[in-house]
Amino acid sequence: MRSSIIATTVLLAAPSMQQAASNITDADILNFALTLEHLEAAFYSQGLAKYDAKAFSSSGFGDDTRKKIQAISDDETAHVTFLTAALTAAGATPVQACNYTFPHVDAKSFLAVSQILEGVGVSAYLGAAGSIKNAAYLTAAATILTVEARHNAYVRLVNGESPFPTAFDTPVDPRAIVTLATPFFTGCPNGSAPAFQGFPALNVTGKLTAGSSITVASTNTTGATNCAFLSGLNTTFSTFADGKCQVPTDGKVGGGQVYVLLTSAQNVTDSSTIAGPAIVEMDTAGATNFTRSYASTSASSDTSGASAVTVGAFAILVSTLTISLTIFVQVACCILLVSNLWNDIDFELAPMILPILHAPHPELPASVSPCPRPSSLALPSS
Repeated sequence: MRSSIIATTVLLAAPSMQQAASNITDADILNFALTLEHLEAAFYSQGLAKYDAKAFSSSGFGDDTRKKIQAISDDETAHVTFLTAALTAAGATPVQACNYTFPHVDAKSFLAVSQILEGVGVSAYLGAAGSIKNAAYLTAAATILTVEARHNAYVRLVNGESPFPTAFDTPVDPRAIVTLATPFFTGCPNGSAPAFQGFPALNVTGKLTAGSSITVASTNTTGATNCAFLSGLNTTFSTFADGKCQVPTDGKVGGGQVYVLLTSAQNVTDSSTIAGPAIVEMDTAGATNFTRSYASTSASSDTSGASAVTVGAFAILVSTLTISLTIFVQVACCILLVSNLWNDIDFELAPMILPILHAPHPELPASVSPCPRPSSLALPSS
């Protein structure tokens, strides 16, 4: 079972929140997306520079994992380039990268933060989609959204979580995203800071299971009467009293990342939101325990380590079988050659045999290919 505390140092938001202004343009939305892509690109670039293959191995991950994280990093850089070019072509001024700080101390905590960022990336694009007026911009955003979803699924899998915990992802709103993104920023060039104002930060402590009690804390709780739980397309409420809320039991709070806010009414709008959101992971039966207290060196858990050992043992077994099969085929072919029987073989078998002779022995798990890169797309001016 997991104990989840993911405070507002990571971005996400509520699906039904009103936008901060009614005159938001498509360029504003794409610039906000570029703000997040700059953040993700810097996160991966700095993390990969800090943690080499040995660091990943020490945290229980194979070299193949680091290679795929490098592919994700390349994707985020491609997204930055793509959005920058699109905004420039449309006559808008692209925002620049800011200075950031990230709360990880080893490869395991690095991937813990990665999981949250990727989940938030999916939700951010979903939340903005309904406000994009230009069909070409919407298509461009969608091509990035699907890749972010693949990133999220892969990182969750590596971290011992379900890669697709719910049937629906959660749309988010820029203002709530800023609430969670702000602690990552240490400074921005003039004109490149997030354009939306966030809400007071919110911390949630406790195991998130149906009917459980969680502790909710913020610098501002005045007027708060409800906790809002955002999961997929559902928004569910419970009473906030004495600093606690009960997780709803109506089945609408699904697995995976769940977002909690304090509100003054049973709705989620700019005027009713008191604090938040905070991000927690719904505790589901059969899920691997993966501690997300990435602010300390105790980020790993015994269960996670056992899971890593199991995967490693499986990898060794499969690799051994692969090598054995290769040796068997090579020996068999040598015998056939020596016995002058090669010419009697049905050459329809050759295409089956030759690839085995030259097949690499990949490190496992390697079932997930690096995410495809979004292609360039010329966007018309809005």
